[in-house]
Amino acid sequence: MPNRDVVDGFVALVESGDYVGALERYYAEDASIQENNEPPRVGRDVLVASERMVMAGFKSIAAKRAGPVLIDGDQVAIRWSFVFERQDGATFTLDEIAWQRWHGGRIAEEKFFYDPKQMGH
Repeated sequence: MPNRDVVDGFVALVESGDYVGALERYYAEDASIQENNEPPRVGRDVLVASERMVMAGFKSIAAKRAGPVLIDGDQVAIRWSFVFERQDGATFTLDEIAWQRWHGGRIAEEKFFYDPKQMGH
């Protein structure tokens, strides 16, 4: 079971905008992330590269926890609200639920649940 202080540290780092730092510090080396029902991306190095690519596509990304962090055993659920600013200044907000499985003080698996229509697609 992840320690509440560790999970709170993860949330604080994400809210500070250090998304790559959060991946490097809190995700297991063989961690996986899955977006809705897309195939998961596996391996911290792959996740960091993917995050850097996403970040490069936007002028800014701001994250805020949108409710309490729920911890039950090794499962953690976080409701996030992300505001993405495109290069042209247009913005959109993405509300999502992150469902995580922690192991050994790090995130082993994470799945994001969100409506892709929020991105204007």
